Amino acid sequence: MLQQFDPRNADLQIHIGGRLVHRNHAGVSPFDSLVQGGDGVWEGLRLYDGRIFRLTEHLDRLVDSAKALAIAGVPPRDEIVAAIRETLEANGMRDGVHIRLTLSRGTKITSGMDPRLNQSGPTLIVLAEWKAPVYGRDGLALQTSSVRRPPPDVMDPKVHSNNLLPSILAKIEATAAGADAALLLDRDGFLAECNGTHVFLVRRGEVLTSHADACPEGITRQTVLDLCAANEIPHRAARLSLAEAYRADEMFCTGTMGELAAVTRLDGRTIGGGVVGEMTNRLTDLFTAEVAATGERVVE
Repeated sequence: MLQQFDPRNADLQIHIGGRLVHRNHAGVSPFDSLVQGGDGVWEGLRLYDGRIFRLTEHLDRLVDSAKALAIAGVPPRDEIVAAIRETLEANGMRDGVHIRLTLSRGTKITSGMDPRLNQSGPTLIVLAEWKAPVYGRDGLALQTSSVRRPPPDVMDPKVHSNNLLPSILAKIEATAAGADAALLLDRDGFLAECNGTHVFLVRRGEVLTSHADACPEGITRQTVLDLCAANEIPHRAARLSLAEAYRADEMFCTGTMGELAAVTRLDGRTIGGGVVGEMTNRLTDLFTAEVAATGERVVE
């Protein structure tokens, strides 16, 4: 699975540091914390028919992550939403759009890791692209990675940070193995998440997912769990081993970038019947209905 360039994105206007800039001229200072050390937090948002799905929850996570990193001067939420709206309107966007929202610690007065060198406030970046869900609907192939998701005492996944090297290294392994994405385990060998999505199993009608110990608190992940509760579908979070994944009836991934996507192969093994399963289809339909019925309007 390789994303392709969409010609509609050739002349994007990107919101950086309070102003709109053409993509060819957009950039951050070499003194910015993102460049100096990947020091920032981010969110992925999706625009449906002028509305952003779970916008409040995404902004909650952005602010919580910034607070955990002691990033000072986080813009008020209405300013962040205004920047998003301005970006979408400048690009004539209303539907089929993915938004990458980034907040760095900002520009330093000189190179160095010390946050006291950041004296001008954080840098807000709003990157909106025409982008449909990136995963195919016929079933993904995953490869278990040698890269482990660190526990909270190493790098707490509840901080949704720009430090994505473990995910990138895992993706390199998966690509070399001919897989669509990587499955990462935690330090004890239990399922954590994929390199860019959360992972679910279905076994005898029960929907299972890993605890949010070695993976972020996913917005789409929580939506799926809420839909299960609302529709009386048995579900729980658990410590899940690779053996449980291999013997699952169904497997699927969740995330803002790709919504729900079935997994039909793992480490060269066929999962379930090797096709998109009944529960995955049911939850996809419920998710689609939830998206259509909810969301915060940001553009008309």
